[in-house]
Amino acid sequence: MTQPRRQYRPNVQAGSRLADAAPERRAKRRRVPPELVAYVLLGLGLALYLLSLVLGGTAARVLEPLGLMIVGAAIIYWLVQLYLVPVPLTLENGHSVDRPRSRTLLALAFLLPAVGLSLWVTRFELGIIFRRGHYMAGILGDIFQPDFEYFGKVWPPLVDTVKMSLVGSALGSFLSLPFAVLSSSNINRNPVVLSLLRVVINVVRTLPTLIIASVSALIFGLGTFAGTVAITLFTFGVVAKMLYESIETIDMGPFEAMESLGANRFQAFWTACMPQILPTYLSHSLYSFEMNIRAASILGYVGAGGLGILIAERVGWRDYRGLGMVLLALFVTVLVIENLSSWLRKKLS
Repeated sequence: MTQPRRQYRPNVQAGSRLADAAPERRAKRRRVPPELVAYVLLGLGLALYLLSLVLGGTAARVLEPLGLMIVGAAIIYWLVQLYLVPVPLTLENGHSVDRPRSRTLLALAFLLPAVGLSLWVTRFELGIIFRRGHYMAGILGDIFQPDFEYFGKVWPPLVDTVKMSLVGSALGSFLSLPFAVLSSSNINRNPVVLSLLRVVINVVRTLPTLIIASVSALIFGLGTFAGTVAITLFTFGVVAKMLYESIETIDMGPFEAMESLGANRFQAFWTACMPQILPTYLSHSLYSFEMNIRAASILGYVGAGGLGILIAERVGWRDYRGLGMVLLALFVTVLVIENLSSWLRKKLS
């Protein structure tokens, strides 16, 4: 005859005793007070520094920086203990919890010296803004009174800017798709090819658009073609980076199922993965088009066509009312394109 199975009953009393003993064990672990450690380090550093002043010579050159380093370590240790290490609190039932400290003062201790050092290095003078502020007010007053008769000279470069952005965004997005697929670790299993492609994408992303436009203008000549090449390369780097990161987060179950049925990697990706990444890919492309509209407006400074040529001319001739007309036309164009792009991206998502 089989005996009935014994049911497990937790020992509540033993658990409560262990919980009550936890504050005692936590208190025993902290043996040396942090204040004592900070004082010892500070005293040791000061002693070595004073000893270097007394001895002089070669010993001073060794002891002086060593003492200053120990003093700095003591100050940093004390700040960490004062503002980073949680404070143990004992509750009414005998249990202890850790209350996190506020890090505002510690952040200010590092932020304020960094701001002061930046102002000193850059020789920033706030007084210049107040002394010459009326000049800026006069320029802004002319800009906000645009010369509408100048619009006849604005719209042809504006159309060139939109065309450069549209063609460059389309070409860059198209070229980025195969690179993004091959740069995804869940699609491409070859580490050498994967690393090489990612290095190429990162190098293209680090190049500023104006630098690419300057080189393109030297190679292909002045005009909108150089600007289109610059925007294409910029879009390629941005879309490829965002797209391969999105590909690495998709569900690979359908892809593996297609491969198990005999499909090659391209067929499996096109059938199982492309429907997942297509909305994201189109959204990244539209976002790049938005950025390129603003970026293409200054490419004319380096001879790449677009509104940048007019902006440089109006600033050079101090024609701020004409500059206001150029900026107004650019503002309206960017606003319309951004709203249209946002509407399309919402439909895609």
